[in-house]
Amino acid sequence: MIKAGIIGGTGYTGVELLRLLVDHPRAEVVTISSRSEKGKPVADVFPSLRGHTDLRFCDPDDAGLEGCDVIFTATPNGVAMTHAPALMEEGVRLIDLSADFRIRDVSEWARWYQLEHACPELVAEAVYGLPEINRERIRDARLVANPGCYPTSVILGLTPLLEEGLVDPGQLIADAKSGVSGAGRGASVATLLCETSDSFKAYAVPGHRHLPEICQALTQVAGESVGLTFVPHLAPMIRGIEATLYVQLNDTDIDLTELYRERYAGEPFVDVMPEGSHPDTRSVRGSNTARIACHRPQDGSTAVILVVEDNLVKGAAGQAIQNMNLMFGFEETDGLQAAALWP
Repeated sequence: MIKAGIIGGTGYTGVELLRLLVDHPRAEVVTISSRSEKGKPVADVFPSLRGHTDLRFCDPDDAGLEGCDVIFTATPNGVAMTHAPALMEEGVRLIDLSADFRIRDVSEWARWYQLEHACPELVAEAVYGLPEINRERIRDARLVANPGCYPTSVILGLTPLLEEGLVDPGQLIADAKSGVSGAGRGASVATLLCETSDSFKAYAVPGHRHLPEICQALTQVAGESVGLTFVPHLAPMIRGIEATLYVQLNDTDIDLTELYRERYAGEPFVDVMPEGSHPDTRSVRGSNTARIACHRPQDGSTAVILVVEDNLVKGAAGQAIQNMNLMFGFEETDGLQAAALWP
């Protein structure tokens, strides 16, 4: 049994981490921090966890983090990088759910996140934590940069085609939609019920800060630079991401569904659906599964790839636990086998 800690336990990803970890067979959460709620029982802040944990929130400076085997940082961007050097010096392995270590070009990261990086020397060591493309490197990592929710769906959806050189890498389009929980738990007029219910909109069309993260990973997959138009949308739902991906095929004889089945054969958390399927976000709600369906409308040269995931699970906390399982030699599915919620 390993000892796990969570820095930033009051956001949606923090409580999702705890929800999944309280029943993990090989890990015990021994500390969880929150400056705003320090001293309060976790179950008082999140009644859904009554009877599942006796933990209290504590100040991160008094959390005994150095005694943990692994720390999850579910904090705003710019916080994890202030904790990482000291924790890693103590031999603690770190899984960061923020964006602090995702982008290898520190100047590019600073441009998108408007911050100066506190420990650029660790960025090169960080392993991008998408198991389906970096599994072996994750096993040996001291520091894992957990992918963003949008990037997970787009990268999984485009990887098989780019790996095989079947599309024009300069003409990729990702039309993605997220539930409101993707904006975090902080108070904001833009995410009030009256603002989001019965409404649907695109945002950050000129450029979203997940764009360089996605392009970095897709360039790794393709072996060459990619050109991606990425447009995110806010959907009137709590959880879920749906990504509709458009690519131009250079081989229209390929059986797309079979290609994806072969690429993701044996992947415990990628479900390639039968030809003609239209997966919905409800089918993955609360689970660590990404579902994919492939289409070629009117038998033309445009392929349309559909991907759904729960942004808080496969797009955040579940994927972080999947990474922890790999890092400590556990079964990759430990703690993550629950079926999706329905309805």
